[in-house]
Formats: sequence, structure tokens, C-alpha cells
Amino acid sequence: MRTLHVGFRVADRGRSLAFYAALGYEVVGTVPDSPIGSLTMLRLPGDEFVTVELVHDPGGPDVEVGTSLTHLAVQVDSMDDVVAALRSHGIAVDEPASPDGSTDFLTAKVADPDGREIELVRWPDGHAAGMSAADWPG
Repeated sequence: MRTLHVGFRVADRGRSLAFYAALGYEVVGTVPDSPIGSLTMLRLPGDEFVTVELVHDPGGPDVEVGTSLTHLAVQVDSMDDVVAALRSHGIAVDEPASPDGSTDFLTAKVADPDGREIELVRWPDGHAAGMSAADWPG
């Protein structure tokens, strides 16, 4: 088993596509008329598979982010490059900081157009591509 993707209801498809494109996502495909609205499948260049699905239904309920989803974490190769790219598109990004005080492990927060928090993560050199039991020794 594996997690396939996460679906986000979005209020403005064009604005959301511009945001996620600035973050580095690319459109893999669309389903223009599903029972829950228009679906746009996104992936990051290093991902083989879709990881985010944007769901847009202009006739549906208002988009409300709520409190159940705290954030989406996205690994970046260069924090400086990603922050600069987002800011060049007029997107506000928090200043990167290190959770452990080191210079090679950085995180920064940005919000998508609907207010969902995205945590950008730059792992230290040599760290695995994701989190594993090795991150919690003992």
C-alpha cells in the first residue's frame, strides 16, 4: 500500500495553478468534468507520480480550509532558489530557519491562495529523501 495523492478543493483554479507552478509543480493531466468538479493532477519534477490534485467546482460550496489539515511538507533542493522563485511571483514566504540550529537543515512556510500552509524543507546533505525511523533513533 502507499499514499497516492492529496486532493485540495480550490476557490480559483487559475490562481491556484499559478501558485503551485511557482512552487515547482507541473500539470500531468486534467479531468474537466468529474462529479466533484474539475480535477487538475500535479507532480513535482522529481516525482514519478501525481502527489497533489486540485479540485475546482465553481458551483460547489465555498472553500474553507478549516483546522483538520495542518500543513503539506514539500522537499526542496535549494531553499534560496524556491524562495526567490515564489517571491518573484509576488508570493510571501517566511524567512527560512533551521529547526535544529544547523546551517544545512532549513524550513520555511508559505500559504497557498486558499490559506493552506505549505512547509518547505531543505534536508541536510546526506539525509534520505523523506522521513523514516532513522529520524527517531532509539
